[in-house]
Formats: sequence, structure tokens, C-alpha cells
Amino acid sequence: MNLKKILIVAIMLFALNCFAQTKIEAKDGIHYITTDIDYPITGTYLFKGTEPTVELNGNGAGFYQQHEQLKKAILWGIECNESGGPKFTKGYDNAAYTFWFQYTNPEADEDKNWQAVEFSIHFNALKMFINGERSKDYPESANK
Repeated sequence: MNLKKILIVAIMLFALNCFAQTKIEAKDGIHYITTDIDYPITGTYLFKGTEPTVELNGNGAGFYQQHEQLKKAILWGIECNESGGPKFTKGYDNAAYTFWFQYTNPEADEDKNWQAVEFSIHFNALKMFINGERSKDYPESANK
């Protein structure tokens, strides 16, 4: 009987770690975000091969650089449901997600809020885009 209880607890802990999500409050209400969507989304996203960039780390931190500005530290995540499954719209050869970010040291009042931009994965081109303009390549082996 004790072995069953231990096994159930172990499975529950494993499931919680697999579907980790963070609750955020944006202007339009409560959302949930995750950094794990089963694609290698961490890394540096470039604008036409150069700056401005977006840098995403696996721990949900990173940097977002607006045009003609310095990089600013952010927290980030991809919108998911309450149980941690990513929300997306699947197209013919792509998937569109919502990328949420918040500046960690906001200089203006509007920078204190969580902001949403589009994040898309283009399967045939093996590219990922943030806000339709910053991109990074990903390996074919990651294509689902």
C-alpha cells in the first residue's frame, strides 16, 4: 500500500515538473506562461542578421532590444493553459503562439506591464520568429 502512495506522489511530482507554468497578470487579465513548448526556443533572435535582438534563456529570463535602443532585461514565456500545455494556432506549415514579456527594470509606466507579441514557428523554413521580424534557425531534428 505504501509503495502505491509513493508511486502516485512521484508521478504527480513528475507531471508538475513537465507542465510547469507561471501565472501572470496583464492588462487584459490572468494568463499562464511556460518556457517549454517542445521546440528549442531559447537563443538569440536577430533582425535581418543583426541588432536589434531578443535573447531568451531557458530559465525565463533574457533581453529584448527595441529598434535604436539598448538591450533591456526581461522575463518571458509562451502562453499556455492552466495545466502548462502551450496555446497555439496551427497553420499549413507553421504554428503561432503568444509570446509574453515584462521588463525587469522598467523605465516608464507602460514598461511595467506584461506585453504580448506574436511568436511563430515555420516548419518548412526551419525558422522561429518573434514579432514577425526577429528570427533564429532551428535544427531539422527538432521539427515535430
